[in-house]
Amino acid sequence: MPLSEQEQRLLEEMERSLYQNDSDFVARVTRRQGRPTYTSITLGVLGALAGVAIVIIGLVIKAPLLGILGFVVMLAGVLFALRPGMRAPKAKAPRSGGPASGGAARPTGSAGSNGGGSFMDRMNDRWDKRNDQS
Repeated sequence: MPLSEQEQRLLEEMERSLYQNDSDFVARVTRRQGRPTYTSITLGVLGALAGVAIVIIGLVIKAPLLGILGFVVMLAGVLFALRPGMRAPKAKAPRSGGPASGGAARPTGSAGSNGGGSFMDRMNDRWDKRNDQS
């Protein structure tokens, strides 16, 4: 079910506030959720293929330790290929409350994202206004 326009605006404001107020947390979370890079996939696949080759060589010359070493190299290659990328997260510039972020002006009673009042205070004010309108 898609979000209504009001819910989308509220979600965008919550995201902007999170980026502004807790940028360290955002940087840690987005860094962990990165996708594997092409370089890590390529190196991981090459490592896995080298591990398979070492396993086969270990079987041919009947050296079980070499086979185990090949398996470890193969496993490390696969894990390296699947690890999340460690790119620096792109900093999102907060948008103003103008037409680009939904076109609605801020109510006169609420504090702006750069003004006074905490995020929770603004959310409580909005909740109270929403309940008063009902």
